[in-house]
Amino acid sequence: MSDSAQHASPVSIGFDIGGTNLRASVVDRAGRVVDTLQEKSRRDAECMEHLIVEMTRSLQNRHQVGAVGVAVAGFLDPTCSIVQFAPHLPWRDAPLKSRLQEHLDVPVVLEHDANSAAYGEFRYGAAVGAKTWALCAIGTGIGATLMHNGEIFRGAYGIAPELGHLPVVPNGRPCACGKRGCLERYCSGTALAFGARELLESDPGTSSPLRDKPEFTGEDVMRAARAGDELALRAMGDFSDWLSIALSMVGDIFDPELIVVGGGVSANADLFLSAATQKAQKLVVGAGHRPQPLVKVAELGGDAGMIGVATLAASAAGLW
Repeated sequence: MSDSAQHASPVSIGFDIGGTNLRASVVDRAGRVVDTLQEKSRRDAECMEHLIVEMTRSLQNRHQVGAVGVAVAGFLDPTCSIVQFAPHLPWRDAPLKSRLQEHLDVPVVLEHDANSAAYGEFRYGAAVGAKTWALCAIGTGIGATLMHNGEIFRGAYGIAPELGHLPVVPNGRPCACGKRGCLERYCSGTALAFGARELLESDPGTSSPLRDKPEFTGEDVMRAARAGDELALRAMGDFSDWLSIALSMVGDIFDPELIVVGGGVSANADLFLSAATQKAQKLVVGAGHRPQPLVKVAELGGDAGMIGVATLAASAAGLW
């Protein structure tokens, strides 16, 4: 460890593990990211764990690290020790916490990625001060979290709430989870691109710059919509309609005071969120006769999960 790291205040590391990239950020007690490393994710579980350990050690050489938090896109057991299932990651019923703890000399905390992002927003972002609120993280898929009085609601077995995998279209689009017609197959960045492709195929005479990009993404669709492309705007309209259904479902099931919309898609929230919120207010049970939740855009961006899980780890270690 360097001399500067030895005399600095303790910090915590938060890992964000994606199917493509593995990011690690050093977070201080104010919720600020002060250092970051990024590597390509590994397809093999042992290689991924080795990489997490090596990245931690590299950051420990530069900072006084007191805890490590790992945000995982998958199901964890109720004690947040075992990764039971992660569709896009290599772990199946894996005791990841104990495996990492064997190689690291600081406490390790595992958490679901959406819960991690929610905790970050609760401590430092859009949900500061909220008592009963929900996060809808919309990116490649949909992650969701419910918090009440500062605590994450996990359900009886640590899985709740899987909003993205509620079937909304009988025998609809196939989902990576194994079911069909899941909400995230209609209301996510991936779904936005898929919907635009369906529109292109159903109307071959429509001119759109998206035709020149055979592998376009949801970001490409939003960029085209912002430039005024008619087909992209139609795809955004469909996405907004599905989001209104998602928001109304959250309102009916959780009855929160606040819904925070995060994830990669939220960076372009001005294209869809106002319309989706207005439609959702008409779809909830008892519309016009009940308080409506405030809908806000997340404030911490792509760092939310790392900031949140690092803070959870710091809290568990008694750092801050």
